[in-house]
Amino acid sequence: MATRTLGALLALVLAVKICEAASVFHPISDSHRSAATELFTEESFASLEEAYEALRSFEVLRIDKPDVRGATCKSVVEKLGSSASAPKDLFYALKVNGILKCEVKKEVFEGIASRLKAVVNGASSLLDIYYSIGSLVLIKDQTSEVDVLLADADGIFRSIKSLSQSDGRWRYSSDNPQSSTYAAGLAIEALAGVVSLASSEIDQSMIGKLKRDVSKLFDIVEKYDDDAFYFDEKVDQSPLSTTASVVRGLTALAAVTSENLKVPGDKILGLAKFFLGIGIPGNNKDFFNQIDSLSSLESNKVSVPLILSLPTTVLSLTKKDQLKVKVSTVLGSSAPPLTVRLVRAFSSGSKDASVISSQELKFDQESGYHVLDVLRKSVDVGSYIFVFEVLVLHNSEHETVYTTGGLAQVGVFVTGVISIENAEISVLESDKSVETQKKLDLAGENAISLSANHLQKLRLSFQLTTPLGHAFKPHQVFLKLTHESKVEHIFVVGSSGKKFEKTLDFLGLVDKFYYLSGNYDLQLTVGDAVMENSFLRAIGHVDLDLPEAPEKATRPPSPAVDPYLKYGPKAEISHIFRVAEKLPPNHLSFAFLGLLFLPLIGFLVGLLHLGVNLKNFPTSAVPATFGILFHVGIAAVLLLYVLFWLKLDLFTTLKWLGLFGVFLLFVGHRILSHLASTSSKLKSA
Repeated sequence: MATRTLGALLALVLAVKICEAASVFHPISDSHRSAATELFTEESFASLEEAYEALRSFEVLRIDKPDVRGATCKSVVEKLGSSASAPKDLFYALKVNGILKCEVKKEVFEGIASRLKAVVNGASSLLDIYYSIGSLVLIKDQTSEVDVLLADADGIFRSIKSLSQSDGRWRYSSDNPQSSTYAAGLAIEALAGVVSLASSEIDQSMIGKLKRDVSKLFDIVEKYDDDAFYFDEKVDQSPLSTTASVVRGLTALAAVTSENLKVPGDKILGLAKFFLGIGIPGNNKDFFNQIDSLSSLESNKVSVPLILSLPTTVLSLTKKDQLKVKVSTVLGSSAPPLTVRLVRAFSSGSKDASVISSQELKFDQESGYHVLDVLRKSVDVGSYIFVFEVLVLHNSEHETVYTTGGLAQVGVFVTGVISIENAEISVLESDKSVETQKKLDLAGENAISLSANHLQKLRLSFQLTTPLGHAFKPHQVFLKLTHESKVEHIFVVGSSGKKFEKTLDFLGLVDKFYYLSGNYDLQLTVGDAVMENSFLRAIGHVDLDLPEAPEKATRPPSPAVDPYLKYGPKAEISHIFRVAEKLPPNHLSFAFLGLLFLPLIGFLVGLLHLGVNLKNFPTSAVPATFGILFHVGIAAVLLLYVLFWLKLDLFTTLKWLGLFGVFLLFVGHRILSHLASTSSKLKSA
């Protein structure tokens, strides 16, 4: 059990070390496409909002949409044609229609536009304005035959702007004093819609104030250690939905203004890193927010973020791996022509000494990777930080379109085979003279056999060197001794330079060993994230002769129970049934059965002798019914007795007998009351 635990711990530590060092963001890949087909099923089209999220995700990821056009378009036409539809319902119906291109008549669009204009002019809620303005923009995009322009665009702009706060956040209404970052994204997107719907040019001073609000909003953006930027609402909304709202507002505003928004490129790139760093969200809403936001960043007019990624952050000196770097957009599209330069590479433990400096990577046209052909001889196994610089761009026009965020640091592991030399194990006398010494082949199998007493010592030593001949110190070096009673002792093997050595003085360890003499198995563990030949290997055993335990000595612990044993085969159950008792002869059993039927036979004979008298049986309907039910109840009780004899237990029989008794009491009382009344009338007559 402990061996399994030690091995699992070694694997876990190696995995954690690699994950900690690798701060690499990857663009959208086929993993997202597979996740989309699993998340968005037929149940995802229950409402038009959910249908839009599914269809939009499929559209961005460029995967085939499910065949839902018929039913979904029917819902779209119904919502658009209903005068009772709320602005939010119209908004998502138009969103879906923009993707599916349903057959909607011009008159329907005109009626919707007229209603929405009235809502915008009289609305005081930011959400009503957002959905109404957004719907009008969608109608404008879907048909040019409907007038959706706003006559009083300046007034509507100022009305929305009046909800803004000094820190860049927005309120949902004038009656609600609480400000919100999520609401800021909605407001900016709505204002962008007002600009695009204005029948005349919006006051540029108002546009300038809005741009300053956007700058203030980015002053409160939060940041992770990996340079990912995000907006946090603290309440009501998650960081993902809040950041998505701001990104939609930002990109919508940038699309309708002539001058670029002054948002630093590193923050745009940081937003992209935030969405990519999430991985694959587990629910439909978060997945849609991630994909839709990345699509907005992919085509925004502020600056398009370019993502530097590595297919692997583990390079093997043994396999002579190449350093490969890819630069692409957030959705995985190819980047424009550019240069990737490795500024420097330094060991994680020594940032001042560079092992590589100023190397330009060569671009491989076929694979799309920037490649460093050969890692220099100064690069040994270990953990490194590689600092890259993306020099955008061979075309000066691209410098204002794309952002790379400056220098990018990536953790890289360089692995190799560690040389294990001069491995030996010895039994030493108390004066440190060698009694027994044996060589070990730690790269192969060993089965050494040693013996020692409590006055002697056990010494294990070996050397570890890297492919470049440097001393190597792995993260884990353990020597484990396991007694034949399964009691284990684990010791850390220390090092000095290239040499690792551990000496066990049994005289000082007798109490820790619980004075247990006998056979001890020896096992050595050497492991590190960059050591390709890490091992956990048995090297033999030592037979220890320890003194008898004194009375007050610590007793050895009870052997640990392997938790996996409960899943093993169970012991066979042996059961001997009780021998059947001796039964009487058959003829005697039949005789007793006949005696049981004698009372019934006597009853039937008595009935035949006396005769059946039906003269007093009621003739009117109601008494006759009670008479019949009474006799049926008597018959049911007799049948119950028979069933009790054949199959029913006592408690079941008593339960049914109680029910029949109540029934007989009721119907018997009614029929007897009728007979008594009839008898008294006859006597009086």
